[in-house]
Amino acid sequence: MLGLKLPTDPRWVNIVETNISEILTDHAYCEQKAATNAINIVIQFPEYPDMVDALLELAREELQHFQQVHKKIVERGYTLGKERRDEYVFELNNFIRKGFTKNIVLVDKLLFSALVEARSCERFKVLSDNINDPDLKQFYRDLMVSEANHYTLFLGFAKKYADGVDVDQRWKEYLDYEAEIISKYGKRETIHG
Repeated sequence: MLGLKLPTDPRWVNIVETNISEILTDHAYCEQKAATNAINIVIQFPEYPDMVDALLELAREELQHFQQVHKKIVERGYTLGKERRDEYVFELNNFIRKGFTKNIVLVDKLLFSALVEARSCERFKVLSDNINDPDLKQFYRDLMVSEANHYTLFLGFAKKYADGVDVDQRWKEYLDYEAEIISKYGKRETIHG
């Protein structure tokens, strides 16, 4: 369904389970960054009212997820740590075309967002299928569904506002690029690391 070319090795969960505090802190900030990304798209492209409404709702949902993750952190006696740089997202962001027409940049930002949501969804599935903690198993299963909806939302708007951009071709390019960079990750207790 997601079209990702390189699946996450389920053994990544073994790394995650060695430092639950770290994965939860990283996850919390992923949710915050997803909300910020949606708001940034709204600010840059306010001329699409249906997209503005949908992305504001998505941002609200991402902040609710941030709150849910923070609650898990507190329940477990941990403290939300400092924000970490997400190298995967940083590298993926480099694939967004700069200096092109506004609709090309919009499509790229939407495809970038869809891909981050797709990878997060895939990682949440791996967690929900393999983690030994029953509470987190259910938590990540529930969030997986939400991420899948976000992925399709971004893809849908990319296609709706393509205005001459071959979205299917550009999506294939994104998937190829993502497969190259994700191969370096999956070795740390972070959502994308």
